[in-house]
Amino acid sequence: MSVLLSAGLSSPTHTDLQGLLNPEEQPVILPPLSKARHGDRTGNPKKIHTCDRKCTGMASRLAASLALLFLLGSVAVLIAVAVVQVHKTSYESAGMRYGMVLDAGSSRTTLYLYQWPAEKENDTGVVDQKFRCLVEGRGISSFGQDSAQDNKTWISLKDCVSQATAHVPPSLHSITPIFLGATAGMRLLRSQDEVASEEILQDLKRYLQSLPFNFHNASIISGAEEGLYGWITANYLMGNFLERNLWNTWVRPHGAKTIGSMDLGGASTQIAFTVPLDEGIGQDGYTRVRLYGYDYNIYTHSFLCYGKNEAEKRVLATLVKEQNNSTLMHPCFPVDYSMNMSASDIFDTPCTEQPQDYDPAKQFLLVGTGDPAACRAVVLSIFNLASCQGQANCSFDGVYQPPLSGDFLAYAGFYYTAAALKLGSSFTVDNFNSTAWEFCQKNWTTLTANYKIREIFLKSYCYSAHYVYALLVDGYKFTDEQWKNIQFKKQVKDSTIAWSLGYMLTLSNMIPAEAKLLQLPMSNSVFAGLLFMFSALAILSLMFLIISLVRACY
Repeated sequence: MSVLLSAGLSSPTHTDLQGLLNPEEQPVILPPLSKARHGDRTGNPKKIHTCDRKCTGMASRLAASLALLFLLGSVAVLIAVAVVQVHKTSYESAGMRYGMVLDAGSSRTTLYLYQWPAEKENDTGVVDQKFRCLVEGRGISSFGQDSAQDNKTWISLKDCVSQATAHVPPSLHSITPIFLGATAGMRLLRSQDEVASEEILQDLKRYLQSLPFNFHNASIISGAEEGLYGWITANYLMGNFLERNLWNTWVRPHGAKTIGSMDLGGASTQIAFTVPLDEGIGQDGYTRVRLYGYDYNIYTHSFLCYGKNEAEKRVLATLVKEQNNSTLMHPCFPVDYSMNMSASDIFDTPCTEQPQDYDPAKQFLLVGTGDPAACRAVVLSIFNLASCQGQANCSFDGVYQPPLSGDFLAYAGFYYTAAALKLGSSFTVDNFNSTAWEFCQKNWTTLTANYKIREIFLKSYCYSAHYVYALLVDGYKFTDEQWKNIQFKKQVKDSTIAWSLGYMLTLSNMIPAEAKLLQLPMSNSVFAGLLFMFSALAILSLMFLIISLVRACY
């Protein structure tokens, strides 16, 4: 061994040593593993590398496509869920609310029960008439004159209240407001005997406070309020404030116009119509109101003592003064009709001037002559038309009135007079005048045979017709063309045209609205679960797409 090293020969490797020691057991030397891994059968490594890259690229594109599909699908589902939850949301009404109004007029008392949804439309309740009851007997201003009649009136009043109570669920009694509004009859009594009028109101207050309802007030409303509430009623019922659109929601009518109103009661008459918003600011006779989100400027005036009954007493007083006799020829009563009347029935009112030798017990015999021309003349005599001479905008008795405009709704006494003449709701002034003339010329036998009207009313319709004509044409200054715009109506649909409905509409402005009960198409847990699941899927898909984009770029 040392010889070999010294001769400069390299030392043998481990393999060489094995070969020397056992040549037959030498191992077979294989090609490098790297060549076997990266080559194909021909030994070409390049083709195998290209195939790998193509497969990897296809897999990446497929994964990205799936991620994009999941992202878009998740976003679509989220949008759909949100749209359904918002736009398919429904509201269950919080229920109906009720209110009672006692219209204590000069000739009778009427109870109205109104209802409206607990939630309001544009700050004003949508009110409907639920029930109406006429109290028997005369108006409350006659209390104290006949105890037997007073008792009958109280019994009838309590019966009406009992019937109305049956329409209101017991759970709502304590929150159902009840009001009493006395009109011209009580206004006259107050001017004549304030103590008596106050005692009547106090008796009614005590009774109304004993009911299970939410008593608010019993008061005498002014003539201006009566006219305003009547205007609100007329326009509400005619659909000038609200209408339902195709989506069954309340909206203001497109190009909405208002209608004027004319009320003829027993002791007073009212006229009301809209004028421009900038007209008459701060002046008497003009009132601004806000209903259903819009402002209105209304001219209104009430003529006390010009109601149909009080005006008739004034006509009788004129006949007494002119004829100065216990037998009075009455041109407005039909031929063959006569009746007795005491002086107190004519002069026991602030609307007539008592004669110097006034005797309440004195009796007059009224004999009908059926003279329409004389009837028209005596009716016109009670209007002070001379006070408006030389004034452009004046009705009568020196009262300012702006020019008439638009359509008008005439109700109460106006309607009943037109109905007695067998006229429709709309007609010309000439038709009305000629019909009235013909009616007045019929004798009592013919009238009773052809008109199914109680005697107490039938005898006076000749007077009523001439009074309506004089009031509208000579008083309010309706021309032939403007008369065509008047509709004579008692009610619209199922609601009576009366100031009491307008009163409830105005009252509902002061009643807090209650929210509707929300009804969702999906429960909160389901809605939240869907949002979370598809939001997470969308986020994960977006993150995968971003990572894939980064790897592709680098």
